[in-house]
Amino acid sequence: MTLTREIILDALSVLRLPDGRDIVSADLIRALTIDSDTVRFVLEVDAKDGKAMEPVRQAAEQIVGQLDGVGKASVLLTAHTPEPKKEPPNLKIGGHPKPSSGPERVAGVDRILAIASGKGGVGKSTVASNLAVALARQGRRVGLLDADIYGPSQPRMMGVSERPSSPDGKTIIPLQAHGVTMMSIGLMLKEDEAVIWRGPMLMGALQQMLGQVQWGDLDVLIVDLPPGTGDVQLTLAQKAEVTGAIVVSTPQDVALLDARKALNMFEKTNTPVLGMIENMSYYVCPKCGDEAHIFGHGGAAGEAEKLGLPLLGQIPLELDIRIAGDSGTPIAATDNPVGEAYDKLASRLVAGGMA
Repeated sequence: MTLTREIILDALSVLRLPDGRDIVSADLIRALTIDSDTVRFVLEVDAKDGKAMEPVRQAAEQIVGQLDGVGKASVLLTAHTPEPKKEPPNLKIGGHPKPSSGPERVAGVDRILAIASGKGGVGKSTVASNLAVALARQGRRVGLLDADIYGPSQPRMMGVSERPSSPDGKTIIPLQAHGVTMMSIGLMLKEDEAVIWRGPMLMGALQQMLGQVQWGDLDVLIVDLPPGTGDVQLTLAQKAEVTGAIVVSTPQDVALLDARKALNMFEKTNTPVLGMIENMSYYVCPKCGDEAHIFGHGGAAGEAEKLGLPLLGQIPLELDIRIAGDSGTPIAATDNPVGEAYDKLASRLVAGGMA
């Protein structure tokens, strides 16, 4: 009788595994060869089962060795290591900026509005998120870029926590919230994780979020800048075609001192200033209806008039605005009457061709 592969497999089919299958139906046999009276093959098993399968290997070798026409049987064990689970491409944010010849247009974006402030705590990010939502509610295609690298707050204010995907490790798919396309460095980090970067890393991160995010077709991209006059502001002015900047300030003199510095920075970088917004302009008592000016009155309005700039809006100091921002639903996304201040601001920008 001629020794064949079928005869060998049939003989081995009586050899059972602990789970009840035989080694043939379990498809463990690899590289079966018959060379004269010598039979060789491999048992391919999971790496974790290597030691436990040694008795099976010995039994297989014994079964084949007892077949007619077999002078020698050689059975080897090999461990099959499953392919590592493929993780989505990891996009590294930050790094040295790439050289460019000058300000460049962001693909698909018609206008870029930079929302700036001379100092922190004046409500610039609150204005940025609510303005973005208000513009979207008026039918504009709006993006919101949180460029405050050290203190990103837009994920909380917009109610977004999902990490953006990167299908190829190069492009970033932004998220959507309240009709706005948004991106923030805060979405790439844990909420309490600090960004400890020097200037070049900040500049590189901003360049990536401008150029590698798939913004799609936008009428306007709102850029929420960090407070002050640092690397991020300079990078935006040098690397992107900015339609104009809007400076947010509270009415008191201390805030206006720093607002003037922000205005001066935009002048020196040849960035048009579209106007000023006076935030926390007044407070209306919910019980008696009296209007109080906790931070002074008309400071930003006077400064705008002195510089020949329009005062684009006066936003009240309202508890509902703070609560809405902390809850992840900007008040402009609700029917709360307090949100009308942002609706008027958005309408003015649209009417003036600025958004």
